[in-house]
Amino acid sequence: MAALLAFLAIGAALPVLPGYVRGPLHASDLEVGIVVGAFAITSVVCRPLAGRQADRRGRRIVLVAGSSAMALGGTLYLLSGSVPSLVAARLVVGAGEGAVYTAGATWAVDLAPEDRRGLALGLFGLAVWGGLSLGPLAGELLRSGVGYDAVWILTAALPLAGALLAARLPEPDRGGGGRRPGPLAFFPRAAHRPGLALALANVGYAALAGFLVLHLSARGIGAGATVFTAFAVAVFASRVVLSAVPDRAGARRTATAAGLLEALGLAIIALAHSLVVALLGALVVGIGFSMLFPSLALMVVGEVGEDRRGSALGAFTAFFDIGVGLGGPLAGATASLAGYPAVFFLGAGAALCTALLAVTWRRGLGRPARAVESASP
Repeated sequence: MAALLAFLAIGAALPVLPGYVRGPLHASDLEVGIVVGAFAITSVVCRPLAGRQADRRGRRIVLVAGSSAMALGGTLYLLSGSVPSLVAARLVVGAGEGAVYTAGATWAVDLAPEDRRGLALGLFGLAVWGGLSLGPLAGELLRSGVGYDAVWILTAALPLAGALLAARLPEPDRGGGGRRPGPLAFFPRAAHRPGLALALANVGYAALAGFLVLHLSARGIGAGATVFTAFAVAVFASRVVLSAVPDRAGARRTATAAGLLEALGLAIIALAHSLVVALLGALVVGIGFSMLFPSLALMVVGEVGEDRRGSALGAFTAFFDIGVGLGGPLAGATASLAGYPAVFFLGAGAALCTALLAVTWRRGLGRPARAVESASP
């Protein structure tokens, strides 16, 4: 619930910020991109830092601090009267989001039995998708009905409520005995292969977010927003129905199947010449995409001790932002050189690489790094 409140605030700002930059601030489209993208800079940097602090100081204090930072960022939205001040607000919000997500996901794993960790990760992810799905609707309704200030107040109040909620929860019991992670725990080896697989999978997500509408319009299909909605619904529904699959079938098998499904769905979209086929492709991509994160994250947490779980998940989740951040420009360059269908074939190829990394993964790949960390002073 604390994470849901935080991501509702993030979602509420998404559709409102571009109009605010172009309208009241009278800025350019370039500055819109700078404001929107600034969020990711501190988010990707602070995820590993937050994970390390969650291992050192506990999950609760990091989640509370992250939610409080997001509340401060919402307050800065309200006070912003220029693009630089709005960028500063976005940087603060990004740092807070990185802390909330990393500490929250780690906390969810701490609370779950060992044979239900994949389920816990999948269900925790619903807080993210729920907030990012419902938040934009709430933000746009407030903007049109009341004004920008009402949206900014909401983006401050929601994470503050999340911080107060998290502060009342007991710190989860961990088996690490309070040991401080060694120097290498900032970027543990356990996160390398699953993280790279996650980044590659997000090339496909960047293709969908940036070029689905344009691709279908060029084919004379239209309804690109409807197809993207089908993708989002498939992700959400699959998380509800299939969250226990990684625990039952195994993380490696689930991640491999998920990568193959994403690749298949993207290829279907690339070849689609009708709305029905495009919707089918979006549903297949959504099912695959929804299963990738919990199964890959389960690989990570299985390779580290409880005292290093936050550091590992922090490093792993940073690859999500890296994949989206690099996937967008890469998809744009591909579109300009080879056309819109090539963008989705590019995403399909990247998803096949995700499946390849997953199917060749063997338990224990991260343990040499952990052994070094354990030996560190």
